[in-house]
Order: sequence, then structure tokens, then C-alpha cells
Amino acid sequence: MKFSSETLAPTSGSVVERTFALDAASGDGPVPGVLWTPADASIAGTSTSAPAPLVLMGHGGGLHKKADGLVARAVHLVETYGFRVASLDAPGHGDRTRSPEDERWVAAMFRARADGDSIAPIVAEFNASLVERAVPEWQAALDALQTLPEIGAHGPVGFGGLTLASAIGIALASVDPRITAAVFGGVLVYPALTEAAKRVTIPLHFILPWGDAELDRASGLALFDAFGSADKSLHTTQGGHHEVPWYEVEETERFYARQFAAQQSAGQQAAR
Repeated sequence: MKFSSETLAPTSGSVVERTFALDAASGDGPVPGVLWTPADASIAGTSTSAPAPLVLMGHGGGLHKKADGLVARAVHLVETYGFRVASLDAPGHGDRTRSPEDERWVAAMFRARADGDSIAPIVAEFNASLVERAVPEWQAALDALQTLPEIGAHGPVGFGGLTLASAIGIALASVDPRITAAVFGGVLVYPALTEAAKRVTIPLHFILPWGDAELDRASGLALFDAFGSADKSLHTTQGGHHEVPWYEVEETERFYARQFAAQQSAGQQAAR
């Protein structure tokens, strides 16, 4: 992981935004990422405060690591709770180049929409490919992030995001025990995703946009039911996945704060 810039985050005088590039084992070139931390926790890459929980935040399909809504949520998490937040560009998104196969999937989705056909089969195939490539990248990013003194190797780690981010996050949480709480939802469901959900047992906050024209309610409910988590809650919102109200965003933040506090307390008791 190589940091390339350090500035104050947009709209904030108290959050530092650092961009970085992560070497990708896949050979797909460096993976661009960004890390947000409190300004008093990171000065020129050195820690001036104790490690804190980390939230990994994915972006939706067609977006990128610095999409406006993602940055707003990241900055609010850092300002309100002192968490550290990191995001990566998914394969073929943001500052990354699409492969020829990615281009074919994207073109097929545009054609299907123009013709009034369902994009579900195309998205399922496309997302499965993106997930396969993205999960090892997130694991490598987490390896690197946990070496930073302002994060540390043993603190709680959350993952959050809708649509494509949920597909990636569900697969990641099903194989990486370092993810200790998650916010998922608004995702197109396909069999491999449901199988991965069965292996997810961490505390879970699931958002189901009730009025999304491209996401089937029944499949969303079935996915929620498939999660192996004993601690999971379902939150429905009117409108589509791009219309989740801010009060629901704040509820996800309270979920993280609750879970991380409990996990840190349990860790302290176990260490005694």
C-alpha cells in the first residue's frame, strides 16, 4: 500500500482523506483506494491516538470510491464516532480500466434497459465475476490497513454498502473472520450469493428498498432469511436503493457503534 496524497476531506475540517494504491495479486494493476481518519489521529502517516474500529465501505455498481454519498457517509462516521473508513474502486470502476468482458456486460445491460428487458441475468453474471476479483483485493487492503498504527491489527472491522458492494461484502464476510459486523442490502440475488449468505454469522443490519423497480422484494426477503447470523435486523425503506433516507444511514452508524462497543468490551474481558 502506497499513499499518494493527504488532504482534508470535502466539507470537513476535521477529517483527513488519504488516497493510496494497493498492489493487486491478480496482476490487474494497482487498486486505487482512500482512507478517512480524524485529523488528530494521523499526521503525515503517524498515529497520535489509540487504534479505533475500521469500516470498509463499498460503492454501488457504476460508481466509485469517492462517490458523493459514500464520502458523506464516511466523513460522518469519522466525525461522529472517530472510526476509520476505507474504500476501494471495484474492478472496472472508478480509476480502473474495464476488461473487454466487463465492457460486454455493461453494453448488454444498457441494451436490456433500452429494450425494456430484465437486467437481472446480466447483473448476476457480471457481479459474480466482480466479486471473484474484488474479495482478494479487499483482503489484501485489510492486511495493509491493519498495519497502520491508527487502526491496528485487533480492532473491530465492519463492512457496508448496497448493490454491488453488498455482493462483494457478503462474499468477503463469508470467508474472512476479521469482518465482525456488516450493513448489506439492496442487492440483486443469485444462487451463489445466497450460498455465501448462509456462511455469514456476524451481526447484520439489512436494508431492503421496498420500491426498487429492479430488485425483487421476495428475493431480498429470502436472502435475509438465508443469513446464518443470530443477530440480524431487517429495515425496509420506501423508494429505490439510491433513495435510502439519511435517518436510515444514521441508524446503520448506531448499529456499528453498538456492535463495536460490545466487541471491544468482550475483547478487554477476555484479555484479563
